[in-house]
Amino acid sequence: MNVNLAFDFSVDKENKTITVKREFDAEVALVWDAYTKSEILDQWWAPKPWKARTKTMDFREGGHWHYAMVGPEGEEHWALANYQQISPKKSFTGLDAFADAEGNVNKQMPQSKWVISFTDKGQITLVQIHISYEDLAQLETTIQMGFKEGLSMAMEGLDELLPTLKK
Repeated sequence: MNVNLAFDFSVDKENKTITVKREFDAEVALVWDAYTKSEILDQWWAPKPWKARTKTMDFREGGHWHYAMVGPEGEEHWALANYQQISPKKSFTGLDAFADAEGNVNKQMPQSKWVISFTDKGQITLVQIHISYEDLAQLETTIQMGFKEGLSMAMEGLDELLPTLKK
């Protein structure tokens, strides 16, 4: 792995947002696939030793991704991402929420809007994730749940996976 890949995680409590900027050592088409195809997402989206397991995915505007984070003891934490706008290999937006195995949103847990953009830098791809919350409490709960650490670990898993996906 190239140790010079950028990683920036910032929290803006005033605007109730988290912004993540992360570079990956792969071309944009491959990184796009890693974020938009369930068979690849399931290999890296969860922080080790957890695994992501897709129940259903329909990557299109109006579609969704319903998946579980599965722990080493078999415990499951379900989530649902509802896709809103998609600009192929450039960006997509979605609403992210905790859910149950049937896809019912848990309104007691944080919900957020994600805007994920991909910038082609040749052999490097910059992924920027802008996450916004309705209120500060949801943002703070997300941070307290270890979101930064979990996402960082998952992205390290993507770093390990990408060389195996290159053709």
